[in-house]
Amino acid sequence: MKRARFISKGRTLEGYLQDGLLLDHAGEAHHPDAVQWLLPVEPGKVIALALNFAEHADEFGLKRPSEPALFWKPNTSLLPHKGTVIYPQGARFMHFECELAVIMGRHARRVKAKDALDYVGGYTIANDLVVRDYVTNTFRPPIRGKGWDTFGPLGPFYVTADEIADPHNLRMWAYVNNELRQEATAQGMIFSIPEIIEFISRFMTLEPGDVLLTGTPKGISQVHPGDLMRMEIEGLGALENPIEWETEEAEPIISQEGDRSVVL
Repeated sequence: MKRARFISKGRTLEGYLQDGLLLDHAGEAHHPDAVQWLLPVEPGKVIALALNFAEHADEFGLKRPSEPALFWKPNTSLLPHKGTVIYPQGARFMHFECELAVIMGRHARRVKAKDALDYVGGYTIANDLVVRDYVTNTFRPPIRGKGWDTFGPLGPFYVTADEIADPHNLRMWAYVNNELRQEATAQGMIFSIPEIIEFISRFMTLEPGDVLLTGTPKGISQVHPGDLMRMEIEGLGALENPIEWETEEAEPIISQEGDRSVVL
């Protein structure tokens, strides 16, 4: 089932997609173009992986991690389908990253990989945006590069796990202004979803609604104000977000850390 949260005629509703329409709990139909989309889930926390696709690491000549390289994605960065991404004043190199997002369906603690998919509630699409200028030190978590408000588009649907036979087989595409920029499958992950859940749940309780971002394949590229990004994953729909400049009143932040050789 493709579940969604949205606002229609001033009401906050939950529903599911059927025959191209969103049906709410009362059975009333809403056209997807006539609603304001909300996040498909309100996560307690969002944990992301850096360099979890071998080809993504290889394309930048970076060493593949020996264990999942984790970082936090602030909840204030989250943005729903059709929401506007803000391009920071002073930023030079901003990139999209199409990612498969895992939504936890049960509390998970000390879960073994062989059982891990039983704890998954479903999946959605994420765009793990980053200003590459601010990611230049591997010993410093990329909070400033990836934690900006609006840098975590998520959606449009919460696709329940029963609809996805094998999440590692899903095809992924990223378009900017209808130009194909990224194409891959989730098979390129270094650490599989069960391995990620086992690793994290060994020291941290994962709760229902928590979101795990599983990394991006090769092919990321620069985006600019005025662009329209569309991230697609087979069976999960398409996540669209336009980009516009931050207000002129905002003080530009210029990186003083040197080059932009570190890619996460």
